[in-house]
Amino acid sequence: MEVLIRQGGWATSADLVRATSRRALAAAVRNGDVERLTRGFYGIPGLATDLAAAIAYDGVVSHTSAAARWQLPLLVAPPKPHIILPMSRNARAGPPAVLHWGTTASADLRRRRTSLLRTVPDCARILPFGEALAVADAALCRGRLTHEELQAAAIAMRGPGRPNAIQVAAAANGGSESFLESMLRSLLVSAGIDGFEPQVLVELGGLRVRVDLGHRRARVALEAEGYEFHGSAGDFAADCRRYDELVADGWLVLRFTYQQVLGDPDWVIATVQRAVAQRVGEPRNG
Repeated sequence: MEVLIRQGGWATSADLVRATSRRALAAAVRNGDVERLTRGFYGIPGLATDLAAAIAYDGVVSHTSAAARWQLPLLVAPPKPHIILPMSRNARAGPPAVLHWGTTASADLRRRRTSLLRTVPDCARILPFGEALAVADAALCRGRLTHEELQAAAIAMRGPGRPNAIQVAAAANGGSESFLESMLRSLLVSAGIDGFEPQVLVELGGLRVRVDLGHRRARVALEAEGYEFHGSAGDFAADCRRYDELVADGWLVLRFTYQQVLGDPDWVIATVQRAVAQRVGEPRNG
């Protein structure tokens, strides 16, 4: 158990025998302290489903399963783990999983998970634009991936999902601060509504306020309102003051909820188009 824990919860039989003995390994399996995952691989009981599947298939956790391991935001957790196998590998019997085939870096194979740079474009292969953009925005926000690296990786892709990955990489912005904000911005991008920037800082006399998405020319602010409640009466009052100061300074503030962004995107787009058109005198069709 100590050896397995030190190695991340799993190890090869050769590693375990070198550290202990064949007799100790057999006894640990009989006692239920160690679980045989597949031929030559053992793990602690209750090992994460995606990692156990990757080891069973001798593959790598990938796509949205890897995104979850990188703690990137997903609308829905993958019901079955996504696993990448080498191109030459035939599928073997194993636990329920979504299998993909592709080249795998040696570093990814060692940690049984695709890199952040590989994970984000892979998510764009299988996710709708908005959800893939939220994954990419969060990855850039972490500061462990640059916009240039993401664009280069998307351009270098081959096969299904490449156009979506290129569009996601072009639109990704590390300034976005939430899944809902990214989803709202994806609607604007898809509708061709230009001019909105994430986390715009507005100077209001001696007060500085930040809006989720701001159109400086039209002076339109969009707020992505999640389910979270205000932490206190003071927080609620500060939020109200922020909106009032923006309106008094000539900004139009539109607040969109989770249900509206995900459930009624056409209305959200039309509302933003009307607001911008009123402010800058452009045609309402965007």
